[in-house]
Amino acid sequence: MSQLELQNLVVAYDGRTVLDVEQIIFERGKIYGIVGPSGAGKSTLLRIINLLEKPSKGSMHLFGTDVELPSLTHSKGLAIQRQMGYVAQKPSMFHATVFDNVALGLRYRKLDRARIQSLVLEALELVELSHLAAQRAETLSGGEAQRIALARALVFKPELLLLDEPTASLDPYNITIFERVVQMIHQQQQTTVLIITHNLPQARRLAHVCLFLLDGRVVEYGETETFFNRPACRELQDFVSGRMIC
Repeated sequence: MSQLELQNLVVAYDGRTVLDVEQIIFERGKIYGIVGPSGAGKSTLLRIINLLEKPSKGSMHLFGTDVELPSLTHSKGLAIQRQMGYVAQKPSMFHATVFDNVALGLRYRKLDRARIQSLVLEALELVELSHLAAQRAETLSGGEAQRIALARALVFKPELLLLDEPTASLDPYNITIFERVVQMIHQQQQTTVLIITHNLPQARRLAHVCLFLLDGRVVEYGETETFFNRPACRELQDFVSGRMIC
């Protein structure tokens, strides 16, 4: 099946359930916006999908591969993880050049030098920062660093791109570039994209489908236009209107 599916997903910390999802299906080749108040479980959901955390229970189907998440081994998990790209809210740069920051993962995969050169320069061109290839990454501005983090995720040409509030601290100029790149790679490669955002206009611009998380549960899920213009549940109506959720 050409989809990402999560079933019976439960995440608990110190006896407190932070995520409880019976089922979510993400169809291949679409952009999904994930919205909800802080603490709703959005980032935890992405980290579970990216295998950065293990749930108490739950299974995942990713584009033809089925896994029981709590018992997943490192070796099998690595092969699955390599189908994904992940960009966090705050970029972490290695103390190296911009080029080497983007190239590092390719070197771990033992690609030859010419192929690495080609892929890195292509990724840097995509985020409009090829002119900074030789610059030390720690000298970048916040917006530049986040675009390099995006290049680092895209250099592998992932089938699934996970974005955790990637533009939360960016200025409008860098947000515009970031969104343009996401739309471009989706159009060119049919990449499946999951983006967490508190920027509701951004979700409207980018996403084909949106889902609303509240208290660790998927409360509403639907096509973007309907999701924002005709929300079914009161909590989502309050959320999109900027009112306090009671």
